[in-house]
Amino acid sequence: MHFKKNREVRPEDIFQCDMCGECCKGFGGTYVTEEEVSNISNYLNIDSASFIKKYCQITRLGKVLAQKMDGYCVFWDKKCSIHPVKPHMCKAWPFIEAVVIDVSNWRIMANACPGIRTDFPDWVIVSCVRKVIEGRKK
Repeated sequence: MHFKKNREVRPEDIFQCDMCGECCKGFGGTYVTEEEVSNISNYLNIDSASFIKKYCQITRLGKVLAQKMDGYCVFWDKKCSIHPVKPHMCKAWPFIEAVVIDVSNWRIMANACPGIRTDFPDWVIVSCVRKVIEGRKK
């Protein structure tokens, strides 16, 4: 694909979510912060300790949302049941630091996610992902 350097690429040009849930499956788990545990617990109307016991796995790196036997997040049931309070990792997908570090991660993620476009040059993808990440920091 020939691409003009002066054309602004928007996030929706390289990614269109179709709510398939493939991002809710596998990929090493979804780490949750204490604030996210509190937010999700409040949303579910349970205390944080009960939430952690029922919905998290504890790893040496922190708390991870548990997965069902099919590999999907425990909160995926044809849609995200905690969508209003979903963790940052989920909100950020697929505009994540791993793509800026190594653009091949974009193509790897695209193998599972039908909404990720790969017909743009690498520099365009990295530039767009970086802008989204920097925008979140403001």
